[in-house]
Amino acid sequence: MPIEGMTCVACAARIEKSLNKLPGVVANVNFAAESARVTVQADATSPASVVEAIRKTGYSVPEQVVEFAIYGMTCAACAARIEKVLNQLAGVEAAVNFASETARVRYMPGLATVGQLNAAIRKAGYEASERAEASAEEEKARRSATYRAELRLLWVSIALSLPLVLQMFATSGGAGHELLPRWIQLALATPVQFWIGHRFYEGGWKALRGGGANMDVLIALGTTMAYGLSAVVTLFGLNDQHVYFEASAVIITLVLMGKLLEARAKLKTSAAIEALIRLQPKTARVERDGVLVEVPVEGLRIGDIFVVRPGESIPVDGLVSSGESGVDESMLTGESLPADKHAGAKVYAGTLNHQGLLRCIAEGVGATTMLAGIIRLVREAQGTKAPIQRLADRVAGVFVPVVVAISALTFAFWWATSGDLAPALVNAVAVLVIACPCALGLATPTAIMVGTGRGAQVGVLVKNAVALEQAEKIRILVLDKTGTLTEGKPMVTDVIPADGFSERELVMVAASLESGSAHPLAHAIVAHAKENAVQLTSIRDFRSVTGRGIEAV
Repeated sequence: MPIEGMTCVACAARIEKSLNKLPGVVANVNFAAESARVTVQADATSPASVVEAIRKTGYSVPEQVVEFAIYGMTCAACAARIEKVLNQLAGVEAAVNFASETARVRYMPGLATVGQLNAAIRKAGYEASERAEASAEEEKARRSATYRAELRLLWVSIALSLPLVLQMFATSGGAGHELLPRWIQLALATPVQFWIGHRFYEGGWKALRGGGANMDVLIALGTTMAYGLSAVVTLFGLNDQHVYFEASAVIITLVLMGKLLEARAKLKTSAAIEALIRLQPKTARVERDGVLVEVPVEGLRIGDIFVVRPGESIPVDGLVSSGESGVDESMLTGESLPADKHAGAKVYAGTLNHQGLLRCIAEGVGATTMLAGIIRLVREAQGTKAPIQRLADRVAGVFVPVVVAISALTFAFWWATSGDLAPALVNAVAVLVIACPCALGLATPTAIMVGTGRGAQVGVLVKNAVALEQAEKIRILVLDKTGTLTEGKPMVTDVIPADGFSERELVMVAASLESGSAHPLAHAIVAHAKENAVQLTSIRDFRSVTGRGIEAV
């Protein structure tokens, strides 16, 4: 476990002595690594006692943070259940985001381990993996596959449910007989109930086995009641009783439609982070034994010499050792004009090199780059909870049992007052299926993810959900300079030709000349010509003189 506060070898010795006094504990404290390796006999001393002993000696065990990708959540109640299970562990503070299907867990080494956290999630009935294990591409592929699978199931469910809906309209419209024989209705509803709807039984069973209840329990109960009564009436030939096959089939179809929209929303929430990740190139040109070799950017180490050619993105943070160029740092600073870079200047991962060749020394790689820090901030912001969401989560956590109880009371009331099973069943099912807590748990986190993600795309970093919620109260905004409000790229605002020249002629000449330049102002002039449908002319003998301009014939 890591230990903070040691200043010398004597500190390490004091901690080691204190720990070894505990029964069943063997400790070895490493001052250089600022950590301790502790073996504990579970029946003799608890991990909490180890952490407390370190604190009493005058030192601290820093908290660590791990992110999990969670698989199998179907509604906000699932997220609330996982969060509750994790927060019951000693030294653990967890926030589970249903919209992003992630859990951000802060834990105290010694009191809890990543393995224990994973085991707790599995015990609650869900699967989890550390966020770092799955790349953004893999996560996007998984969500895309989920969306396609949901779409296929929805079409099958619609095809099977539509005849049942038509049958319902015909019966309610006063038709003297049923359009479809009841055995055909049973045949259409059965695959919807048990093949397409098996997920609700599976999800509900997992939730109940883990000690909670979720939306799947509501859907499974409601549709099974409607389908079960209808199946009994059909199989026993009780022709004087109504059947409700269309109710169970349509409920499952509508819930699937909601799941499809939910999968689509989740697919879009990660777009901002994907855009940030795409800023960093996949490979870098590194000098190895005097030879330039192309290596994956993950293979770069601090101190490596890498070369960036004109038009390429810079792979990692570094220091220019030789060469001169202009680098577009607008993704970091918002400045539209390129920053001049020469020997001794800093460069950052994801920024774009313009016209010169740069030779740089790697200073920040992997998770230590400025770009990685921005991505980390966005992810952290997307994983935080606004105060209003915490209220919604508390409601979602007790929502399902309350709804089931209300449904049971509804059934009992209608049966007692009418003496008829059919209206009692219909009203009980209605209570179950309309009371889904998903809107409570999905609306706020989705809004936070989209808001922080969109902000990141335009260069605005939001610290957390609390800041985003408080932002609507802002009445006065102070900016360091007007450039902060620009689009991040120059544009032509006015064209003032000299006497004897038309505006269109001047734009044609200027844009034709600038078409051979890579300067941001040149791009702005060429873009203005295209927007106004000005035809450019060909040029030759183009020459760019640094600091003075261009010339051509």
